[in-house]
Amino acid sequence: MERMSVLVIDDDLAVREGLKMVLEFEGVTVHEAATGEDGLEYARSMRFDVVLLDLRLPGIDGLAVLDGIMSLEKRPEVIMISAQADLSTAVEATRKGAFDFLNKPLDQDRLLVTLRNALEHARLERETRLLRNGVPTVDTILGVSGVITELKEMISRIAQTDSKVLITGESGVGKELVARAIHAGSNRSAEPFVEVNCAAIPQELIESELFGHEKGSFTGASARRIGQFECADHGTLFLDEVGDMSLAAQAKVLRVLEHGRVTRVGGTKSIKVDVRVIAATNKPLQEEVEAGNFREDLYYRLNVVPLRVPPLRERREDIDILAERFLIQFTDKMGRQRMYLSNKAAMVLRNHPWPGNVRELKNVMERVALFGRGGEVNEHEIRTLIDPGARKTQSFVSFTGTHQEFMEHAEKQFIERKLNEMDWNVTQTARELGMQRSNLYKKIERYELNRPE
Repeated sequence: MERMSVLVIDDDLAVREGLKMVLEFEGVTVHEAATGEDGLEYARSMRFDVVLLDLRLPGIDGLAVLDGIMSLEKRPEVIMISAQADLSTAVEATRKGAFDFLNKPLDQDRLLVTLRNALEHARLERETRLLRNGVPTVDTILGVSGVITELKEMISRIAQTDSKVLITGESGVGKELVARAIHAGSNRSAEPFVEVNCAAIPQELIESELFGHEKGSFTGASARRIGQFECADHGTLFLDEVGDMSLAAQAKVLRVLEHGRVTRVGGTKSIKVDVRVIAATNKPLQEEVEAGNFREDLYYRLNVVPLRVPPLRERREDIDILAERFLIQFTDKMGRQRMYLSNKAAMVLRNHPWPGNVRELKNVMERVALFGRGGEVNEHEIRTLIDPGARKTQSFVSFTGTHQEFMEHAEKQFIERKLNEMDWNVTQTARELGMQRSNLYKKIERYELNRPE
């Protein structure tokens, strides 16, 4: 049987031990809970492929636990088991979302077949969801330039392997899009793609974020937390801006890559994980190694397959294609009339230096869709919208709210611009603003600022 993680919720110790013995012999990872309350806590905090759920439990019964599991965003398949079930109960459980209903005493062969079917059903559900959500693939990386054609060929070649990949490139070139395309082309595509932005997480919390923590392991740890390595089990973990990770966290990541096991903060149990790691950075990591800011052994662990994403100025022949696609996307999303670029407007775009790369181009096209008059977009409109300083000044001059509202409006735009300039590196942005990092986090939350996709 393909390796899976199963939670057994049953108040009968003999049943739990018997199922654990059978399933572990088949290579299944088994967790146990004796009550419905404990089972629900496990299901909410950990990722399981299948839950074997007894109908009769002390406290809340199996149907109530089933309701709780079905409310989860990433819910496992649930197989109900009972020695006292009747047809109406089985029908009700199936209606609530149970995959199957097995009677005690359990037949081992039927149990294993049902587990295989449940795992296959879960995989098909995930694949359908991925297709419906339009997951990026290598075909979504737009461009016909030689450097992009070569990049897409490399992605297709390495996607089918489990090799670690280190993606480098300037801010805004599309490193996350490349990572998602690699995942989508791999045999892990139906499994989770988990992103961790190492620059956006306070250094004192990065270990908890990556490896999880146990209840009470530090002040504020009021409940067990599952780390992103565990969440990405069987799938891909994308470590964005890995060059901003602390040396202490780097050492722990290195151990996970070497041994394939994680230990939660405050915990003693070593947990096996099967994760493909893709890392990305806009920093020259070799220089960071020489400066003592990045571990040399971790650098070589991550840099199995180096992949450089070129800046937009090295692929100017792709600018027209990207601009037209973004313009169509934004006008359709806003319900506006389709627009198109005049030849001179397109020439302005091709000659612009694009220090913010594809992200900057996408922002400009969003402004075109928002402020453009419709139809042909001329050279003057493009020049104005590439450098919208005059428009911003006018918006402040004509502001009609109170003085306090004006100050908050100005502060929000100022902070958002600085965050984008620093590629959302909160530590660097706070230093640039002369502000406490904790204060900057509060303002990000207050103004509901979000990093651009």
